[in-house]
Amino acid sequence: MASTGAAAEAARSDVRQIIGRTGHAVDNARDAMARLGMAFEAGDLVRTPFLDQALGDLALALEQDDGQKLGGKSAEASRFILRAIDRELDEA
Repeated sequence: MASTGAAAEAARSDVRQIIGRTGHAVDNARDAMARLGMAFEAGDLVRTPFLDQALGDLALALEQDDGQKLGGKSAEASRFILRAIDRELDEA
């Protein structure tokens, strides 16, 4: 069952704003993951199996070695996964 209330709506709005902003997709992905983590921790949104999987996939796409810059494939994967997260947010 999807979360309701002002805090849930604010969390969804924040995540969608992060997903839609200009800038590097990798930075947006990190910020969206952090905001979702805060929303889950506070109980503002409930985790869904799909969101758990998407966040796990996103974490893999953002994995890097020290000093390594993320670019092309990581950015493309981040954009793709963030769009999927955006579609699922109303279920969280």
